[in-house]
Amino acid sequence: MTQKIGLISDVHATPSPVKEALSIFRKQGVDRIFCAGDFAGYGEGLGRSIELLDESGCQSISGNHDIWYLERQAGDKETGSDRFLSNLSRVLKLTIEGIKLYFVHASPPQSMMKGIHLLDETGHVMLDQKKFWDDYLKDFEFDVLVVGHTHQVFAEKLGNTLVINPGSTKFNHTCAILSLPDMNCRVVPLSGKTPLSVWNWGIFRTNG
Repeated sequence: MTQKIGLISDVHATPSPVKEALSIFRKQGVDRIFCAGDFAGYGEGLGRSIELLDESGCQSISGNHDIWYLERQAGDKETGSDRFLSNLSRVLKLTIEGIKLYFVHASPPQSMMKGIHLLDETGHVMLDQKKFWDDYLKDFEFDVLVVGHTHQVFAEKLGNTLVINPGSTKFNHTCAILSLPDMNCRVVPLSGKTPLSVWNWGIFRTNG
């Protein structure tokens, strides 16, 4: 049996593209939805973004911006957003249709900052980075690794693992649909905008 998996990441408190992605997932018959972290940061619609994803049954992990948000909120009156973000784990592991999947915001085992910077400014794979991550993941025991953080969009075999970054719904204008068990991944554009395979390359290379 084939299952369709909807993948989003780095929504950054901007609900409009999230709503569009969820609508696309419904129309495409997506069975399950996952978010690779960073609900918070940049935008002003954190509560609504969380509400949309929570209502969709999306399974999610935490990102660095979510941790920073909670640290800033420490001591203030707790909100629904605080409770939601506090309950997120750093890693999600599961098996769907016999395929082992691993979700982490930046890179395994549970980094939120050491991102997989696979693409150069023009969106082409950097061979030195491919070699680094091929070596890093050569003994990784999962078939699919889903990450976010770097605001890059790719689905590349690294080591023996298909590594997917669906990009930021806010900045890359993308989400992705993964078919299992064939592991076919399709990037879907959002907001009627040209998908950006890389957003703000210099900052992310410097700060991780």
